[in-house]
Amino acid sequence: METNKHLLFLLFLAVSAVLADEDVFIGVNIGTELSDMPHPTQVVALLKAQQIRHVRLFNADRGMLLALANTGIKVTVSVPNEQILGVGQSNTTAANWVTQNVISHYPATNITTICVGSEVLSALPNAAPILVNALKFVHSALLASNLDRQIKVSTPLASTIILDSFPPSQAFFNHTVKPVLIPLLKFLQSTNSYFMLNVYPYYDYMQSNGVIPLDYALFKPLAANKEAVDSNTLLHYTNVFDAMIDAAYFAMADVNFTNIPVMVTESGWPSMGESNEPDATVDNANTYNSNLIKHVLNKTGTPKHPGIAVSTYIYELYNEDAKAGPLSEKNWGLFSNNGTPVYILQLTESGSLFANNTSNQTYCVAKEGADTKMLQAGLDWACGTGKVNCAPLMQGGPCYDPDNVAAHATYAFDAYYHMMGKAPGTCDFTGVATITTTNPSHGTCLFSSSTGKNGTFLNGTAPAMDSTSSSAYPVRYYNTFSTTLMMILGTLGLSLVLL
Repeated sequence: METNKHLLFLLFLAVSAVLADEDVFIGVNIGTELSDMPHPTQVVALLKAQQIRHVRLFNADRGMLLALANTGIKVTVSVPNEQILGVGQSNTTAANWVTQNVISHYPATNITTICVGSEVLSALPNAAPILVNALKFVHSALLASNLDRQIKVSTPLASTIILDSFPPSQAFFNHTVKPVLIPLLKFLQSTNSYFMLNVYPYYDYMQSNGVIPLDYALFKPLAANKEAVDSNTLLHYTNVFDAMIDAAYFAMADVNFTNIPVMVTESGWPSMGESNEPDATVDNANTYNSNLIKHVLNKTGTPKHPGIAVSTYIYELYNEDAKAGPLSEKNWGLFSNNGTPVYILQLTESGSLFANNTSNQTYCVAKEGADTKMLQAGLDWACGTGKVNCAPLMQGGPCYDPDNVAAHATYAFDAYYHMMGKAPGTCDFTGVATITTTNPSHGTCLFSSSTGKNGTFLNGTAPAMDSTSSSAYPVRYYNTFSTTLMMILGTLGLSLVLL
């Protein structure tokens, strides 16, 4: 009986986890306009390391879909805008697209949603008349394969189709798109699908000419007298995101649709911009995305629908350096193409999503191609003045192999970084070190992501080290000036951290 109770408890936990996951989620968009796009297996490795369980692809790339197979990651695929006309004009073309890009991968690849185009009404108005047909044809192909219940069909829309969005209760759809929107909403309602919306408070803030406060756009706490109040409903709004979601609900109600859930398919904040975009900064991007994730996962909901959270895809996984447009267009990513986080998300209240939350799983490693003498200087300083225990690097130690400066420097840099509590500036070493989310552990050389106790001696002993020595590590490429300079800079850096 006790065993049965235990099994029932485990089953309850499993079911609860599934229900919670289905209720609301944070996903990530994966753009591909990178000059050096990571291989699909590398992308999936990053997703797994970051515990990202929902992704949206802007196409249906076969390599990505194969790499995502048997991972459990829930995938949204897209009919690219350039294929909308073909899919919307031919049921056969739509059926072929679904067969090739969905059915051939399902269920190994857990495809849950198909986005038919992206912002078609504003970005590709000539395709607007056949948009709903495209959705219906795609849905018919799913229906024919008995996948219509498992896979939803919708189309992401730009928030600019909603006019007079504040106060939200006065919002309405642009009249020029209503001939398409009404049948679109009927389709979404009849198929129990989502009203997909791209929400960018950054642009609302930038275009407001100072009317929208930065804190209001970034989800920062506001004094009660600073909150925006809808004079018609007396609902209080503390952020742009909620106001835009409720504007969508009110706009749908204006055309008599009140039971279609909103899903945000894109939202984020750029970490860098041109001189005329002073608020596109790392700090603001970190603040926005961290607060967005907490807001969604805490199931706060919106003032109009409290407690009904809106699942959201962050824009985006990688910085897309090959993207056209201003500098900000290239800098919406959470990571660079080598998997290094652009910033460390502040997610202490949001469970285990994203392994880089509060930097619990980040490491400090030697940069690829870094100058050997500078690496040696940093290694010498870390093992000497930096007071890193470099015993595992001695011959016979677990981290001796591979016996080269870069590998040994990575060990010492990471040990110092952890020893200093991963404080800002402790993974630099005059520019030859960088933060990564990839665990550099190898063989018996184990790097710790939290304690800083790098290295493992299998027999529990280590060679004796002289703790008073200026460098406990044997110097192979010794350069007195570089080492002395590193010691001075390192000491100054340490002083600044302690201050």
